[in-house]
Amino acid sequence: MHKKRVFSGVQPTGNLHLGNYLGAIKNFVDLQNKFECIYCIVDLHAITNHQNPKELKSNLLETAASFVASGLNPEKNIIFNQASVSAHSELAWVFNCVARIGWMNRMTQFKEKAGSNKEKASVGLLVYPNLMAADILIYKATHVPVGEDQKQHLELTRDIAKKFNNDFKCGEYFPSVEPLISKETSRVMSLRDGKKKMSKSEDSDQSRINLKDDKDSINQKIKKARTDNEPIPSEINGLKNRNEAANLIFIYASINRIEVTQVLKEFGGKDFSTFKSKLSESLVEKVCPIGDEMKKLLKDKGYLNEILQKGAKRADFIAKNNIKEIYDIIGLTKFT
Repeated sequence: MHKKRVFSGVQPTGNLHLGNYLGAIKNFVDLQNKFECIYCIVDLHAITNHQNPKELKSNLLETAASFVASGLNPEKNIIFNQASVSAHSELAWVFNCVARIGWMNRMTQFKEKAGSNKEKASVGLLVYPNLMAADILIYKATHVPVGEDQKQHLELTRDIAKKFNNDFKCGEYFPSVEPLISKETSRVMSLRDGKKKMSKSEDSDQSRINLKDDKDSINQKIKKARTDNEPIPSEINGLKNRNEAANLIFIYASINRIEVTQVLKEFGGKDFSTFKSKLSESLVEKVCPIGDEMKKLLKDKGYLNEILQKGAKRADFIAKNNIKEIYDIIGLTKFT
């Protein structure tokens, strides 16, 4: 039996927003009380698209600060950056030789990110899922918190683990990884367009709540957030085809840890001006303390680097032992 262990990674994108918090970080904080958790800032994944080196280093520390400010305990959890543990890249190459090209070509995210001219996409973007599988399996993680957009990658991880185990007749060396999908969290969408995911890449800062936004910014953004002219429905079916309205309702439910049906019961029949005021209050209460703590932590870069260095040492200890076993299974020799 494999030890229950959670692994998840977040790209160091910088300017983290409410979507990052509700979609991932909040769930990480909850899981730390139930599992052994390994949380990785996946800087190797980030370079599948060109990055400004100075910004990448800065974004690494901001992501680490967001973890700690949100409530992740760096003593209890392993928090580190991917590039500090070489076994991720080593196992990714092994998986490049296990996975099939057809599997890569079927990945929806590659098709979306590469666009119409796949020939100009980087090889790294194509084999990105193999590195993701290596991130998880180098620690023999048994559970991974995922959103809907990552389910296909996790299924691929399971396929790679199964094929490796079968190819090398090593029983269940790699576990069959189970997804952890939060029931209460929907994808957080743009405040300006309910059909687009909240993203830092959108031109207008009004489209998102940044984790470092102050009270006035949050109030102003929610006040201007797009809705429609209809009142809030009393039942969930009433949100059908009302993307902007549904987005605000889902945000309120998630930030307050309640069911959408409970929100609709409380606000059904009321207009959005009343609801927006309550939503702003909830966001200010939750987001502003995180932002304040992030700003405080970012003034002490030495402390953040120490967290990452200690985490990398702990992660490397596990990964080195496993990569040694993996090399032995497949017949590779490493003199170190």
